Amino acid sequence: MTVNFQYVDVDVSETLSAFTEEKLKKLATKYEFLIGATVYFKIDENRHETGKICNIELSLPGPRIFATSDERNFEVSVRETINDLERQLKKRKEVYKTH
Repeated sequence: MTVNFQYVDVDVSETLSAFTEEKLKKLATKYEFLIGATVYFKIDENRHETGKICNIELSLPGPRIFATSDERNFEVSVRETINDLERQLKKRKEVYKTH
């Protein structure tokens, strides 16, 4: 699975990229039909307590899956986003099992 990172108005962080890639690889081993992921990191200046936004879009057969999370730091935001994606992937995998 290929992972593309885009930092929007945020400094590039190798540790954040490695953390996110590690979490996504766990998903890829569980769901072998994943093709790729695009990860966006953004900061919302208007929200001082949260404002760290992580958007992840997964490419797979059929429609793409997208999730976003807005938390107090990027690591928590990544975890929340991946939890949302995993919920969606479980539903998608059930659809594949029935066919």
